[in-house]
Amino acid sequence: MSGAMLAGLRVIDMTTGIAGPMATRLMAEYGADVIKVEPPGGDPFRDASLFATANRGKRGITLDLRSVPDRARLAGLLATTDVLVHGLRPAKAAELGLDDETLTTRFPRLVVSAVLGYPALHPDADRPGYDILVQARSGAMDELTGDRAGPIFMRLPLPSWMTTHLVTAGVLARLIARDANGRGGCAHTSLLQGMLAALMPVWNRAERPSAALAEKIPLTRGGEGMLRCMFQCADGEWMQIATLTGYTEHPLVIETMLEAGHDFIAVEGWAPTDDQLAVYRDVFRRRPRAEWIRAFDEGDVPVGAVEPLGSVFSDPQAIANGYVADVTDPVWGRVRQAAAPFGVDPPATVHGPAPRLGEHDGVALGEPPPRRPRAPGGRPVRRPLEGVRVLDLGMYVAGPSGPLLLADLGADVIKVEPARGGDRVRNFETLYVGVNRGKRSLAIDLTDERSQPVLERLIKSADIVHHNLRLRAATRLGLDHETVRAVNPRAVLCHVSAYGHTGEKKDWPGYDPTASAASGWALESGSRTGRPVWYRFGVWDVQSGMASVMPALMALLRRNVTGEGAFVSVSMLGIAALTNSSTMLLEDGRLAAYPRVDDEQTGLGPGYRIYRLAGDDWVAVCAFRDGDRAALRRIARVDTDEQLAAALADRDAEWFVKKLDDAGVPAEHVVRDHEQEFFDAEARAGGLATSYRHAEYGRLEQPGALWEFRDLDLRLDVPPAVVGQHTDEILGELGYSHEEIEELAVAGLVHRWPGTAMEETTADEPPRTGPDGGTA
Repeated sequence: MSGAMLAGLRVIDMTTGIAGPMATRLMAEYGADVIKVEPPGGDPFRDASLFATANRGKRGITLDLRSVPDRARLAGLLATTDVLVHGLRPAKAAELGLDDETLTTRFPRLVVSAVLGYPALHPDADRPGYDILVQARSGAMDELTGDRAGPIFMRLPLPSWMTTHLVTAGVLARLIARDANGRGGCAHTSLLQGMLAALMPVWNRAERPSAALAEKIPLTRGGEGMLRCMFQCADGEWMQIATLTGYTEHPLVIETMLEAGHDFIAVEGWAPTDDQLAVYRDVFRRRPRAEWIRAFDEGDVPVGAVEPLGSVFSDPQAIANGYVADVTDPVWGRVRQAAAPFGVDPPATVHGPAPRLGEHDGVALGEPPPRRPRAPGGRPVRRPLEGVRVLDLGMYVAGPSGPLLLADLGADVIKVEPARGGDRVRNFETLYVGVNRGKRSLAIDLTDERSQPVLERLIKSADIVHHNLRLRAATRLGLDHETVRAVNPRAVLCHVSAYGHTGEKKDWPGYDPTASAASGWALESGSRTGRPVWYRFGVWDVQSGMASVMPALMALLRRNVTGEGAFVSVSMLGIAALTNSSTMLLEDGRLAAYPRVDDEQTGLGPGYRIYRLAGDDWVAVCAFRDGDRAALRRIARVDTDEQLAAALADRDAEWFVKKLDDAGVPAEHVVRDHEQEFFDAEARAGGLATSYRHAEYGRLEQPGALWEFRDLDLRLDVPPAVVGQHTDEILGELGYSHEEIEELAVAGLVHRWPGTAMEETTADEPPRTGPDGGTA
């Protein structure tokens, strides 16, 4: 374990659910000593199969924090701990003496991540924040298209999964800052911030939006989006094509169309019309899925089978890349579970199953081995990643999403994009804006060998080089690991791929829709009689990019000790596999039981669902405890759970939520049509929204702070750049003279934006986290 990325790090996990436990489990499998602390009765989700996967590889103890001796034992542990991850709401944390001020005073080197439903400084911070409640409260349920009108429950627990990656990124960034200044501190986040990170590619408000930005093409709200290229085949199976028109002229499509008696269709525009789409749907229902996929693979049309949840456990590509792991669990027996999605050296190691309740009570836990010399604490730090330079050479969404987080955390991120037209995702303005704030743009033609000296200077100046190019293309451009290491041995190269770096599909391109199909969640989220669901936020692209921050920062943390760079990676297939942690493959070939969504797409059962009330208002309820469900029935004046929906249909939503609050049953209104209101209602709630002057759109507003660091600032005052906006500035920093820059421009090797200077595009009121925890 000594060579592992996080060897010598001690972490205490006091969380339940997905986000906290999964983040700390990933830390455990990269070498951290993770101790799970449970109350005497155990984690309330201990009986679920998810618990076994999310808590694998940890040591487990029970502590009754109402007990003075147990609180003293926890304090003793914290004195030897690097990171505490807990789920205590502010009032409870203060009651137990685990509030930020107390922890900072007693344990000045401790990094603390509170993983809550709502940010610790939010007005709702002390409200229950389960995944379904945050889905409802954020407005996200109203952003999906389902089989009925109204808000749709997201069976994929997206707030929790997005927050998992925010936890790891925040903790590692705070550890890097600790190496510089010798101090710990908070790195809090929440499910609401995780949900906002997922909404960032579609939520914005601009003073002068273009038509495309206002309409959010291709992710228009209420539109079918990529459902327009999801088709059911003759055998009843579904397939997902990753382009809206790429299949329309395929020979087998035309042949089948004519055989069926349809006239040939010539598609004009970016997608078939509704009438044309009806024809294509009839065409695809005339042949089995395997025949279509085989033909499309041969014709280079990107396509994927829409698979059931759990199919990834038997996927040869997932097995080849180590995205699944065989584990012997004391409760479940021999099982196959989701593994870590990253490629690092040394790789992740599964150290054993989830601990039995209190398994290590009475066991001397010992001191963690020293990981590195303690920082002297002499260098002041304003932002967690201050002084870190990142080259973002990615395109579309999966590449740029990770560097966006690094920019928010204070890194100097240079977006290196083609001189002609820039990043291809600029064709879809809302996507570009959503994943590219905080960066400076250098537009350069890297396909011309005369640009290589510029690229070499860039790489020499970088701490992290990040991209999602296919590896063969990266090698041609000099962005493969061997070339980057030869230029800068200290650089961390982070690569986002579709299917991993080994196996038959290692060189295949990947797209968000096909990753969705492979994940199982498209099929799992739909009704039994309807079609699968497409999560319109581009969640597999965004998750993959966000997840890439963990291996990049782990490698940077180790580099700061060893002086050696590294090659690290993540893939969309790996992330899809990780989200299958809700179940696991049993030895007899069955999947472990897990909750299934109902056919109305309202939830997982009477105690965890949304209810329609009078006036088409909806309320989300989280009454998974027996006492809460009894209170729910009492409020509705019914005897059985089956009577709840009908009894509530004519009740007032305000009355219902107040009654539930009074009874202590967690509930929230399902917020509708919330995007624009968000920027008014919560613009200054802990910095959840931010604004700046954009070079073309005027005042631009987007979701803002994804963490709270209190004594450290986030960088939320740099808008998405126009193509080449900072070319001169960056080349000057690299040592190029004005005359040399002119020569590069005349030769067509770089593009320079002819507009205003950078200072005219900064924020009106740059929001930052102040020392008192508010916004300054």
